[in-house]
Amino acid sequence: MSSENKKLDTRPLCLSGKGVTKVFGTGNKANVAVDHVDFEFHEGEFVSIVGESGSGKTTLSKMLLGLLNVTEGQIDFQGKPRDISSRSKKNEYWKGIQAIFQDPFSSFNVFHKIDAVLLDCIAMRGGRNLPKEEKIRLMTEACSFVNLKYAELTNKYPFELSGGQMQRLMIARIFLLKPKILLADEPTSMIDACSRATILDMLLQLRDEVGMTVIFITHDIGLAYYISDSVYIMEHGKFVERGTADDVILRPQAEYTKRLINDVPKIYEAWDLSTVG
Repeated sequence: MSSENKKLDTRPLCLSGKGVTKVFGTGNKANVAVDHVDFEFHEGEFVSIVGESGSGKTTLSKMLLGLLNVTEGQIDFQGKPRDISSRSKKNEYWKGIQAIFQDPFSSFNVFHKIDAVLLDCIAMRGGRNLPKEEKIRLMTEACSFVNLKYAELTNKYPFELSGGQMQRLMIARIFLLKPKILLADEPTSMIDACSRATILDMLLQLRDEVGMTVIFITHDIGLAYYISDSVYIMEHGKFVERGTADDVILRPQAEYTKRLINDVPKIYEAWDLSTVG
């Protein structure tokens, strides 16, 4: 175990689960999407959950967010059983955990101007009654953090922005909300390589500046290696491997992990195209 991971193990748990399961349907039509998974995410940890499409990682992320009910098992938040049994309790939970998604265009209400989006975040953090000048200062600071200019965004609608700008606006929201946990579900898959690097750098900055735990959902095992403290590999609803990024990627044990790694093209090796139809 690396010294960095030992440090992580001494930090408090912010989100953990035992036997977490999600079953869709009943009887012969039952589909086990997530199958009795255990996990422990520490404060300030950058953890990736890696798997191909259909592996169950997005279903798990929706359970972590409280958007899907858990069929079986328990999720603990800050060391206590999570209680999202009422709307008010769910809203309180969402102050501590927020998400950014793959498609920024579906993440905003097209009828709400950008100012309203950012002001909602300030209100959620208890700043509804702040003076107008202070609200503008906070929105300007958040936009500046993601290399946007508030003066150029005010009175605009989200659909007037590019995809990359909307991704940055989603991170500006997180900067204002400062949740304990950020769940990022494939947030860079729809943008170009240059913007992707910028977005990832912003996520790392958020982690370092706010002490936020980042749960990164991805199919890209190479990307997970470069940005993560810990990596969980998911196949058919189960975690088949977990550990430090170095242990999982450099010393893989599961055959599925080895296949994911072998599927990453390497510029110094001839590509095997024999399996391409």
